[in-house]
Amino acid sequence: MATDKISVLIVEDESIVAMDLAAGLENDGYEVAGIADNATEAKELFSQHKVDILLMDVNIIGDKDGIDTAIELLQQRTVPVIFLTAFTDPVTVGRVKNIQAAAFLTKPYNVTNVRIAIELAINNFAMARRQESAGKVIPLEKNAERPVPDTADKETVLQMNDYIFVKNNYVFVKIKLPDLLYIEADNNYVNVITQEKKFVLRLSLSQLLEKINFKPLVRIHRSYAVNINAIQSFNDQEVQINKIELPIGRNYKEEFLKNFDFR
Repeated sequence: MATDKISVLIVEDESIVAMDLAAGLENDGYEVAGIADNATEAKELFSQHKVDILLMDVNIIGDKDGIDTAIELLQQRTVPVIFLTAFTDPVTVGRVKNIQAAAFLTKPYNVTNVRIAIELAINNFAMARRQESAGKVIPLEKNAERPVPDTADKETVLQMNDYIFVKNNYVFVKIKLPDLLYIEADNNYVNVITQEKKFVLRLSLSQLLEKINFKPLVRIHRSYAVNINAIQSFNDQEVQINKIELPIGRNYKEEFLKNFDFR
């Protein structure tokens, strides 16, 4: 599959609340990896599925509460965590702060608030990873100077590992970078082409390429960038991908050919 839904694991001890939340998220286009009400089930589901977001109730069944469970899960793999709880006492809030949770929603909550929290969690998590990879320090102090957002960005495009997240019908969807075929500039938009779908984003080709760190993605023309692993054939003037011929620009030919070892 070229695209996947964002996978959410729900850890909640109230079954009716959990099922309502799961139904609402699935209706919004998310995938629910599973529902657990204790630490053991949560760890099993987390290890079995490629979870993107963890929704964790603080008060769950068993000896370990949601905070301790989240700490154990994050030792396996780092993902954004959103805590759902009726407890707002200083001790609980302090423990949540110590693991840098993406959000803290108090009960009762609704699906709209959870959806907004998910979008913010993905955005902040991806931005933090981008800053880390660039060697920049993200200040955590309340009054510290923070990076200024790029106001030229017209579309939210986030990268986490080998996926990018783009908005589609008001919901983030993830695209596996190796499944990209090519990207085509179209005036003030770009068309992101995968084997199965086309996504239209409102930004320039140069802006999109700045947001994506994927070495096989190479620009071959002022209007095209291609995944060199998807190329079926090429000559001095064009490449063929998925039976579609794309031109090689004169100014990009030399850089393009550097990706191949001619002997």
